[in-house]
Amino acid sequence: MKNDDDAARKLFGPSLDALDETARKVARHIAGRKHIARDTSLDDVGTSSFGDRAADAVATFGGSWPFIFLFFAVLASWIVVNALLLAKTGSTFDPYPYILLNLGLSMLAAIQAPIILMSQNRQADKDRRAALHDYEVNLKAELEIMLLHEKMDLMRGQQWNDLLALQNRQLELLERLAPRAEPGRE
Repeated sequence: MKNDDDAARKLFGPSLDALDETARKVARHIAGRKHIARDTSLDDVGTSSFGDRAADAVATFGGSWPFIFLFFAVLASWIVVNALLLAKTGSTFDPYPYILLNLGLSMLAAIQAPIILMSQNRQADKDRRAALHDYEVNLKAELEIMLLHEKMDLMRGQQWNDLLALQNRQLELLERLAPRAEPGRE
């Protein structure tokens, strides 16, 4: 825990306890040299209830082209059957303006809408968790880049000091050689 607190102070300034949960998690991962990335789509595998899976299936099918084609076929069939019955027998089970069909469509919409909303709420929760995870990964990457820049600056500073020391050594050697290389002296 001491190592985590040191990492937090170095990266963020305040101590580990003063940070929010996301920053604490990132500081722990950096201090422990552990990766933070994972596949968030696997988080809900095996934990969703039957109702959740059913809502997702209804939303998936209700928002697809096969549903639209099937729905159009049912409506067209309803109208054709009623027209044929009217022509053949003089009466229909649902005369125009198709009150029974309207009732059925209204009930379908009344049931389908909340189910789709449940599925959208679950998807919004998944998106929020994925966004939070993306933030954690981005924060860790940003901090790691800052640490790399710090290391590069330290290395460059050390190289600069080494270069100055080498140059001073060369100047000392040149000063020792200078009296030997005076003009007229052989």
